[in-house]
Amino acid sequence: MKAQASGFAKAPVKFRMPTAENLVPIRLDIEIDAQRFKDAFTWNPSDPDSEVAVFAKRTVKDLKLPPAFITQIASSIQSQLAEFRSFEGQDMYTGEKIVPIKLDLRVNHTLIKDQFLWDMNNFESDPEDFARTFCKDLAIDDPEVGPAIAFAIREQLYEIATQSVASARESRINKKGRRGAEHAPASKAGGTALDLVKLFGHRSSVVRKRKDWDVYEPIVDLLSNEEVDALEAREERNVR
Repeated sequence: MKAQASGFAKAPVKFRMPTAENLVPIRLDIEIDAQRFKDAFTWNPSDPDSEVAVFAKRTVKDLKLPPAFITQIASSIQSQLAEFRSFEGQDMYTGEKIVPIKLDLRVNHTLIKDQFLWDMNNFESDPEDFARTFCKDLAIDDPEVGPAIAFAIREQLYEIATQSVASARESRINKKGRRGAEHAPASKAGGTALDLVKLFGHRSSVVRKRKDWDVYEPIVDLLSNEEVDALEAREERNVR
């Protein structure tokens, strides 16, 4: 697969998730009186803040958690939304930027490891659609695996997007002394940047380099009950 040369970077865009839907990855890990609640999901930052309290109350009711969790869940969600919104309106550079995405997660009895490249400049990309195709191609039946994969992708894209804001800010500061050399197209994949939109279409943002097919072939393992118990015990020890 031949990379297409590019001699310039595209103009900055205002901060948002580099995907079709501008959703914030929210992760909760709350412990009260030796009772722990963990969850991960996405949230639309345009939704009214009143929805946060409604969600927290419904979650506590559905899972029969102590009432004290309501305030903690709502506070954690609001804090993460506030952090996301603090970047809104700021410039970020995503043009011609190909980034590595790594999956290393366990969902119930399913263990997934994979690595691929993602086009940060494709704002029509869809992590959920990618996750559904991934599960279908690898015959993964657990319905919780797809959402977990999509969330892992979104979480990494969010981190990279916030770093792009910092890069844009630094570029503006250095602009006077570096005219003509600033904003050079960078790719963690190395070499010339790939234009994945031209190669694969607007909704496809993922590519595996041919030389890495054997190295980064997706790994999916089904764990036994004993293996899951051992992993969970190890994770619990690490938390402590």
